[in-house]
Amino acid sequence: MKPLDSKPSLETLALHAGQSPDPATCARAVPVHRTSSYVFRDTTHAANLFSLKELGNIYTRIMNPTTDVLEKRMAILDGGVGSLAVASGTAAIFYAIVNTMEAGDEFVSARNLYGGTYVMFNDILPHFGISVRFVEHDAPEQFRAAINSKTRAIFLETIGNPMLGIPDFDEIAKIAGEAHVPLMVDSTFTPPSVFRPIEHGADVVIHSLTKWIGGHGTAIGGVVVDAGKFDWTDSKFGLYGVPEPSYAGLRFGYDLGDLQSMAFILRMRLIPLRNLGACISPDNAWIFIQGLESLPLRMERHCSNALAVARYLEEHPLVEWVRYPGLPSDPSYSLSQKYFQEGQAGGVVVFGTKGGPEQAVRFINCAKLFSHLANVGDAKSLAIHPGSTTHSQLSPEQQKAGGLPPNLVRLSVGTEHIDDILNDLEDAMLGSYCAYTYEI
Repeated sequence: MKPLDSKPSLETLALHAGQSPDPATCARAVPVHRTSSYVFRDTTHAANLFSLKELGNIYTRIMNPTTDVLEKRMAILDGGVGSLAVASGTAAIFYAIVNTMEAGDEFVSARNLYGGTYVMFNDILPHFGISVRFVEHDAPEQFRAAINSKTRAIFLETIGNPMLGIPDFDEIAKIAGEAHVPLMVDSTFTPPSVFRPIEHGADVVIHSLTKWIGGHGTAIGGVVVDAGKFDWTDSKFGLYGVPEPSYAGLRFGYDLGDLQSMAFILRMRLIPLRNLGACISPDNAWIFIQGLESLPLRMERHCSNALAVARYLEEHPLVEWVRYPGLPSDPSYSLSQKYFQEGQAGGVVVFGTKGGPEQAVRFINCAKLFSHLANVGDAKSLAIHPGSTTHSQLSPEQQKAGGLPPNLVRLSVGTEHIDDILNDLEDAMLGSYCAYTYEI
């Protein structure tokens, strides 16, 4: 039994953090506040809210009571001082970048990224004057070598999408600290019940709420969590030292008083979110709160099922190779054991078919339990061929550089009974083989 004065466990926080029964109605569940705006008590109250002398609700594009519960809960679960929920995981990444950098700045990123993130970094951010230097996720010294006087951040995915490589967080955090730049970590594939990047040096943590946190494929959203540890007074971070013209000349690195530890997340709320408007709806925030309540239980099942699938595929005669960080044979196995919750190496398995990309496509067409769609993290099992879908915007050369083989199939393993999952995989394997031999 835990000591009586110990903090609640993550499983308990997932159900209770950031919320108490509604004082007006005594409702136990979190209400959905479908309102665009809020009545001010008087003109002084309104002025105090806008000047940050008092925190509260102004307009749902900036904040909402339902969303506030989600943000508080995510900050507590990840170990941060605050968080900001936005309309999508992609918006969360974009806001994190533009909340740190301006034209002429650079950042260093691991190369093994989700295709949409790679395109944002490689093709879109340069239009804003922000450049990226890509390095290999498993080579910390490459991160150090890529840093220069213009570098303003390091960016990682906890488990690369889709090849599932894991970086050495402690080593890269040390490099970021030496250069005094924030370490930004996309932890979508490892929600807080699996891994908490802030405990290993991350300054900013990003999640696509759409995936395992929501857990049921019913809403789109993202969140950014601020560790509250980074010192933004360094002169190279001009967005925090120069008076902000769009917010009454406030210097976010200096003028927040008791809120100074929340400089990053407050600036994101009051500048990018307030003025660019990628806000999350209160209904979607409510959906993600429901997902959080069962997150620890679901992740245990996702991970145990994924390991069973990886073991099955590793022995299958029609499979050329398998990647899953929970397999002892996987290149990232030791790092998954070092950093992730015991027995939980994520819910995604990728493998290559011996019959090449043609067999990979036939496999997906033959699967019945596995839904063929562009998502991961659903309670239902999902399958896709990234080379022709999620990463198809990349050239063959870019796919190869990112370590994406053309015969790769990505499985997001759900929470169905493992026997049903394995039976569907076997049927799809046999179907893809029969179609292959028939064509020959």
